[in-house]
Amino acid sequence: MRGEAGGGMPVGAAALPDFTAVLRRHGALSEPVPVQPPPGAAAQDPLLAGLHTQATTILAFKFCNGVLVAGDRRATAGNLVVYDRADKVLEIDRHSLMAIAGVPATAWEMARTLEHSFQFYRRSQLQELSMDGKVRALSKLLRDNLGMAMQGVGVVVPLFAAFDPAESTPRLYFYDVMGANFEVTDFAASGSGSPSVRAVLQYANAYGPRPLAKMNEEEAVLLALRALDTAAENDTATGGVDRHGRVYPLVKIVTHSGISTLPEAVLVKAYQRDLQSLPKNALTLLETE
Repeated sequence: MRGEAGGGMPVGAAALPDFTAVLRRHGALSEPVPVQPPPGAAAQDPLLAGLHTQATTILAFKFCNGVLVAGDRRATAGNLVVYDRADKVLEIDRHSLMAIAGVPATAWEMARTLEHSFQFYRRSQLQELSMDGKVRALSKLLRDNLGMAMQGVGVVVPLFAAFDPAESTPRLYFYDVMGANFEVTDFAASGSGSPSVRAVLQYANAYGPRPLAKMNEEEAVLLALRALDTAAENDTATGGVDRHGRVYPLVKIVTHSGISTLPEAVLVKAYQRDLQSLPKNALTLLETE
């Protein structure tokens, strides 16, 4: 004779019914209860996924003069190219840069908030905010944005580069969606094309003629262009170098003297010199694309 559990359920039953199944068996529930989608499920819908703009890809690395930060110019919504001249490298103050990957509307608002916060602190305290304070300020903004990120409509994964006047050294950080920050020694990348970018930078740092930290400005700029162009070959959301539209990545450099934006003419010359160094058959292929 089978024993009975305290609740009247046979001991050793193969499967226990769930609560809604019990209600249906007793006539208290005629239709199955619809399952609520988890947070962020709407963003997985291909129709809804294209409603918000995404911006990728960004990179940053230390070279002999400071930190170079670069980003491609393409902004996408789903499978559509929304804009091909987006600014993804933003100046926060005289020695701080923020590069954005994710939703530009959210990222640009974060950048404006940081800029105003740093400026208010400088004017009210008559001194610059410390490097740790700047890094944590961005962490807090990302943490406060976690709700939107979990819904899939406000994800931002930025890079933060700066020159620390107090220690006379360049600093480079990357963040996750929840606001955790990590200081890197050599390079960082974010966005959909970041796997290709990291591979190029890792190879150049380990097996190139000289490591990233010993490259001069010309070599650093050329490497950034190569990395973004390589990412564009493998990732449709990355613009790279648009040879037909004459659109080049945005490149900024932060050093002890401040931030400088490389003119497009400098990027064009660097890219053209790089093309001339390729084998003739590769150069012909590029020119006929």
